[in-house]
Amino acid sequence: MECKLFAVRVFVSDWDRAIRFYTETLGIAANFRSDEMGWAQLETGEGQLALERAAPDDPESRDLVGRFVGVSLEVADIEATHAALVERGVEFLSPPEAQPWGGVLAHFRDPDGNVLTLLGQAS
Repeated sequence: MECKLFAVRVFVSDWDRAIRFYTETLGIAANFRSDEMGWAQLETGEGQLALERAAPDDPESRDLVGRFVGVSLEVADIEATHAALVERGVEFLSPPEAQPWGGVLAHFRDPDGNVLTLLGQAS
């Protein structure tokens, strides 16, 4: 079977707030957005980051919001990106930290509490 990653979904409860955070605060452009469907695809390379509005009347859907997502967003300069996002009010769980395998990670929360990761290389 040949396949490629299309998108990783991040579930959000407040659609407008999530769109502002990901497109304005993080600065990731949306290449598709449907407010009616509650779906947006963000320009993160070949595998896209997708935002999906959780249905407020569906308990299973609500349980998908506010968790560790397991998504790593690679940036060219993690220290500069971290500093810029902190200035924009992004909540980081800790500063960038060098990993034994050579990369540098910094975890942050979106407004719904979803935890994503910035990935960079040691300088």
